[in-house]
Amino acid sequence: MADSKILNEIEKLKEDIRRYDYLYYVLDKPEISDYEYDQLFKKLQRLEKEYPQYTSKDSPTQRVGGAVSTTFNPVKHTVPMLSLDNTYSDEEFTEWYNRAKKGLNNEHFEMVVELKIDGVSANLIYEDGVLVTGATRGDGETGEDVTPNIKTIRSIPLRLMGPKPPSYLEVRGEVYMGKKDFVELNKRISKLGEQIFANSRNSAAGSLRQKDSKITAGRPLKFMVHSLGRIDSNDFESHREFLKFCERMGFRTDPNTRIAGSIHEAIKLHQLFEDKREAIPYEIDGIVVKVNSTKQQKELGFTTKSPRWAIAFKFKAREGTTKVLNIRVQVGRTGTITPVADLEPVEVSGVTISHATLHNFDEIKRLDVKIGDTVLVERAGDVIPKVVKVIETKRSGNEKTFHVPIKCPICSEPIAKEKEEEVAYRCINPSCPAQIEGAIGHFARREAIDIEGMGEAVITQLVKSKRIKNFADIYTLTKQDLLKLELFKDKKAANLLNAIEKSKKQPLSRLLFALGIRHVGEKAAFVLAQRFGEMEKVDNATFNELTAINEIGPIMAQSIVDFFSQESVKKLIKQLKDAGVNMTEPKKESREQPLSGKTLVFTGEFESCSRGDAESKVRDLGGNAAGSVSAKTDFVVAGKDPGSKLDRAKKLGIKILNEEEFLKLIK
Repeated sequence: MADSKILNEIEKLKEDIRRYDYLYYVLDKPEISDYEYDQLFKKLQRLEKEYPQYTSKDSPTQRVGGAVSTTFNPVKHTVPMLSLDNTYSDEEFTEWYNRAKKGLNNEHFEMVVELKIDGVSANLIYEDGVLVTGATRGDGETGEDVTPNIKTIRSIPLRLMGPKPPSYLEVRGEVYMGKKDFVELNKRISKLGEQIFANSRNSAAGSLRQKDSKITAGRPLKFMVHSLGRIDSNDFESHREFLKFCERMGFRTDPNTRIAGSIHEAIKLHQLFEDKREAIPYEIDGIVVKVNSTKQQKELGFTTKSPRWAIAFKFKAREGTTKVLNIRVQVGRTGTITPVADLEPVEVSGVTISHATLHNFDEIKRLDVKIGDTVLVERAGDVIPKVVKVIETKRSGNEKTFHVPIKCPICSEPIAKEKEEEVAYRCINPSCPAQIEGAIGHFARREAIDIEGMGEAVITQLVKSKRIKNFADIYTLTKQDLLKLELFKDKKAANLLNAIEKSKKQPLSRLLFALGIRHVGEKAAFVLAQRFGEMEKVDNATFNELTAINEIGPIMAQSIVDFFSQESVKKLIKQLKDAGVNMTEPKKESREQPLSGKTLVFTGEFESCSRGDAESKVRDLGGNAAGSVSAKTDFVVAGKDPGSKLDRAKKLGIKILNEEEFLKLIK
C-alpha cells in the first residue's frame, strides 16, 4: 500500500511538472513561481532517489544524462526528410502555384503559410507517447542520433500530453535559438575567451551536436514542429489539423501560421512577414507555403528531392558583392583584437555597408581574404555585417596579404593568446586606452576594490576628459575634478572621495581580482593572496611556483607571469603603492573549514547581506564562490528574483538553497 501511494505521488509530480514545463517553455504562460517549481522538482528528485524502481525515462528529472558520447550513431529515417524547392520572386512562386493547380486538374486549393525558421531540422520518434529517438536530418535518408541532446530541450515533451497518444508518432521540426538568446550566448562564451558563433543557425547546430549533453542543456535551444513523418493511426484531413494535433500533444508550433485561400493572399503574407522580419524573435529567411489538404498533397506527390505540394518562398537576399579596401584591427574593452574589413560601400537589405567584421585572424586565414579582394558580405538582422567568402575569380594578382600585428595598435604593447588553440589575440596591458573604461569599471566594482559611486557614467566622463588613464589615477582625483562632472555637487563629490579613500584598505585578494588579470577570478585571487601574502611576492612568482598551487593550472600561471612581466604593470603597481593602496593580505587564524571543497553559486537578491558579502563568507569558510553553474557546483543559493542560473541548476539537478537554508549552512 505504501509503495502504491509513493508511485501515485511520483506520477502526480511528473504530471504537474510536465504541465508547468509546457506552460512555461511552449506557451510562455507560467502559472507558478520558480521557487514553487523548484520545490516540486526537488521533491520528485528525492523520491526517485529513494525509490529508483519508479524512475522512468520520460521523467522530467531525466532530461540531462550523465555519460559523454564519443560518437553519433547513424539513424535511418523511416520516411525520407526531403528538402524544399526554393523561390525568390513573385513570378517564380506563381509558376509553382500554377504547376500545383495543373497537377490538381485546376481544382481550387487552400494553402498553409508558415515562417521558415533559420535553424536545424530534427526528427523525433515517440513510442506509446514516450520520446525514444531524436535525430538530425543528415542527408535526408540517414541522420545522426542526438537523443540525449534532444531531451535537454525543454520545449520538447518527453511524454506526449494527449489522453490517448498514438502508439507510434514521428514528427519533424526546427531546432533554433531566439535572437536575444543568441546574443546573450555569444556574450557569455566571449567572456570565457571562446570563439563566438557567426549566426544563430550555427549556434543551434553546434549546440545540438555536443558530445556532452550537459553543454547542450546550458544552451537556450527551442523546438518548433513543422511537419509529419509517420503516425500509426490518425489520418489527418489537412496540414492545419496536424498542427492542431501537435499543439494538443504538447509541442510548440509557429504562432504566425496563416491560411491563404488564393495566390494573392499568399504573396501578400510573404510581403507582410518580410516587412515584420526584424520584429520576429527568431531568425527567419522566408515563408514555407504548403497545400493544406492531405488528399491533394497525395495527388501532387513528390519529385526525387522535394514534395510538389510545398515550396520555400525566400525573402530578398541579405548579401552583396564589394571590394576590400583595407583590413585594420580594433581593440575591445576586454583587450580582444578584432580584424575589420573596410569596404567599398554596398547596399544590402536597404542598408549601406562600408565595414564588416572578420571575427579573428584564423577567420582571415580560413577565408584567405586579402586587401583588394572582391568578397561576398552578409547582413542578418542586427548582427554586424560579415565577410562570407572571397570571389577568387575576380583576383588580379595585385591583392595584398594581411599579417597579424605583433603589437597593440592603440598602446603599442605586445598582444598574445594564452594558449595555442585559442583564436583570439588580446592586448594584455591593463592601462591600454582602448579598454580602460571597462577595466576601471571592473576595478571599482563591489567584488573588487569596491568604490561606491564610481559608476559607468562617472567613469566615461573621467576617461573622455583624460583625467583618468589608469587605475592609479583614481587616487589622484580631487574635489574640483569631480565637481566638473555632470550632476556632481559637494556632497556627492565628498562621498565618492571617501569611497576612494576607503578602497585603499581592501585586502590584496580584492586588489588582485580588481587588476583584471586574464583567467584570474575572485577565487584564484584569494588563493594567490593567501599563498604569497604580499604583492611583491606575487609579482616575482615564477611559473613553477604558481603551478605548484593546486588551484592554479598552467594557463592561469602563464597569464599571471605575462601580466606582471610588463613594464607598464610594474609602473602601475608602484603608483598604486605610492598612493597608499594596501598591498598585503591579512593572515587568517587556523580553524576548521566547514565549506572546504564545496562550490556555491549565488543568484538573485538577498535580504540579510549583499551577494558579495555572502561570497566572501563562503571563501572565509573554505569554499569556492563561483560565478556560473556547472556540473561541479554543489549548491545554488537562490534569493529574490533569481536569474538563469536557477534554470541551469534545475537542468543539472543541483541542490538549491534559499537564503534561510544558506544562513543555517554557514553557522
